[in-house]
Amino acid sequence: MTRHRSSAAQTERLRKYRPDIQGLRAVAIMMVVSMHCGILDIHGGVDVSFVLSGFLIGSQLLAEIDKTGKVSLTKFWARRFRRLAPGTAITITVTAIVSWIYVSPFRFRDYMTDGLSASASLINWRLAENGTDYFANDGSQSPYQHFWSLGIEEQFYLVAPIALVVVVWLSRLIFRNRVLVALFLMAVVGGSFYLGYTLTTENQPMAYFSTTSRIWELAFGVLLALGAQLLSRMNTGVAAVLTWLGLGTLLVTGLLITKETPLPGYAVAGPLLGAGMVIAGGCAAPALGAEKILDNPVFNFIGNVSYGWYLLHWPLLILFPSIIDREFGYSDRFRVAVLSFLLAIVMHYMVEKRFRENVKLVATPWRGVVTGGALTASTVAAMVVALHVIPLNLAVGSTGSSAAALGYQGTASVRAAVAERTKPEITQSDLLKSPKDQTAHGCIDNIDVTKFVMRDDCVIGDREGKRTVVVFGDSHSWQWGNAFQEVGEKLHAKMVTVAKGGCSPEDYKITREDLGREYTECASWRRSALAYIGQLKPDVIVVTNRVQPTATRSGAEETFGALKATGARLVYMTDTPYPGFSVPDCLAENGKDLASCTARADKVVDHPENRALEREVAEENGAEVIDTIPAFCSDGYCPAVIGGKVVYFDYSHMTGSYARSLAPYLQPTFKKALAG
Repeated sequence: MTRHRSSAAQTERLRKYRPDIQGLRAVAIMMVVSMHCGILDIHGGVDVSFVLSGFLIGSQLLAEIDKTGKVSLTKFWARRFRRLAPGTAITITVTAIVSWIYVSPFRFRDYMTDGLSASASLINWRLAENGTDYFANDGSQSPYQHFWSLGIEEQFYLVAPIALVVVVWLSRLIFRNRVLVALFLMAVVGGSFYLGYTLTTENQPMAYFSTTSRIWELAFGVLLALGAQLLSRMNTGVAAVLTWLGLGTLLVTGLLITKETPLPGYAVAGPLLGAGMVIAGGCAAPALGAEKILDNPVFNFIGNVSYGWYLLHWPLLILFPSIIDREFGYSDRFRVAVLSFLLAIVMHYMVEKRFRENVKLVATPWRGVVTGGALTASTVAAMVVALHVIPLNLAVGSTGSSAAALGYQGTASVRAAVAERTKPEITQSDLLKSPKDQTAHGCIDNIDVTKFVMRDDCVIGDREGKRTVVVFGDSHSWQWGNAFQEVGEKLHAKMVTVAKGGCSPEDYKITREDLGREYTECASWRRSALAYIGQLKPDVIVVTNRVQPTATRSGAEETFGALKATGARLVYMTDTPYPGFSVPDCLAENGKDLASCTARADKVVDHPENRALEREVAEENGAEVIDTIPAFCSDGYCPAVIGGKVVYFDYSHMTGSYARSLAPYLQPTFKKALAG
């Protein structure tokens, strides 16, 4: 008990309120909002928030352990619930309502799944498992995506008090001091940092979002809290220099990180260490430290509303384009930053302060836990209702039978679809099925696969056929699976699909933004695929793929030369049109202007110069060419619905239903090739 009193006396010498930390909280949220809204490309704000949370929570828990020898979990969790649960519940629920009104019904269901994960503080794991690219700029972001960091913090809050009590008890039992606590925290920091660093090149989304690869940032803050007494004895001159160096490190390294920097990797250590230096130096309360600029009324106010600003800015940023229904410019991004700040102020005074300062909740901790639990449970229930009960807000389509939907029925059906593009014949049933209407036949390897391995699902058509056709390409090759199934059955040919996502069959260097590096898995996979095709010696090889911007003549010549050397007859299918927007989403959202879902034919040919180059090299190697455009476009337009079938299930890939209807379009060419 004497040790407790002694430690408590030391703890009381530390400042209970740190204005420099409040200022850092303001700096962190301004970094986050500026980066997200495209106002200033500065990264690391979330990492600064992590170390701040770790320091504050660690200081609070260690002080309580020193004073009483234990932690009141009820009081601790009640404080967390009072601070976090009300704002979270309001943000998640209001975001769901706005999403139902303004966004695509198909996207709404995905959003609500994310909302459910966010309500349960598990969305970081969902994003990691889904391979989410946090910096994607293709409209795929969820308005709940930013809850990943809150999920990690809340998981930390659940475990930290229990872990610290156990480790402190063991440390006192074994060493009669806190040596074991320090060793434990250093092990967590080192192990988690190493895991995040190595995972960044192997599985970047998992490294970015997982708790195990990010917990070191919070543990680093706890380690600073553990050493706060020692740091408070630092020479104030040295401490002042340390805080200025820290603030400079935080800002400079944050500006040096770009969207191309592999994150988290080692790069996030810069802003985090900078914040740690400010915190460490501030323990000595130097008169001339960075606190001179961090402690001011503006930063203090921003720090107070920072939680609400973080909660609200991201969903508003994601949903605002759908709300205003026009091109989203820089001025709109600035408006989002300002509007979300104003809403955060309202939330702070109307919601956060009322719960945080509620006398009954403060005086009786279990009431806080029950209230927070009820808010969380209600939010989870609301998301379940939104997922399974609330009807989709569809803007188009009849509810009748879709039996008459035949898809492609010759070029006349495409011309008729162009004429009907303002009000295409489509049922709600077909529209609702379209996002999941993908080919049921053929195989495709994922991005991380480095070697093609033959398996049962790669063989389609007539599996007992005497003649063999290889379909070689990427996802734009795989999308034809239903058509090749029909062609193979009709011509009694075995169709072998050899495809890998995002990997051109032609020998080009490809860089993927989601990997943040060269797509080396493609190069090695391509070599193994060509080797397999050479050993198989098929009768016909068909090449079709999405045209790459890095296409070169030498790369195309190398691949087509290798395929020609097998002795097979070659067929080259030009790439399908590339609308560049989610066609099902567009149809569902634009009930009054379906013509806006019809792409212009002169806009949908992706990389036309490279497309022409590939076709030319294919023809030079004796390939028969199938031009796919007439099956999708006519009279200068490429309609979203042809013959009652939605043509694409996303922004570039054919629905399985429409692909099946194109079998007669392909069959004559393959009948000739197999006969030759």
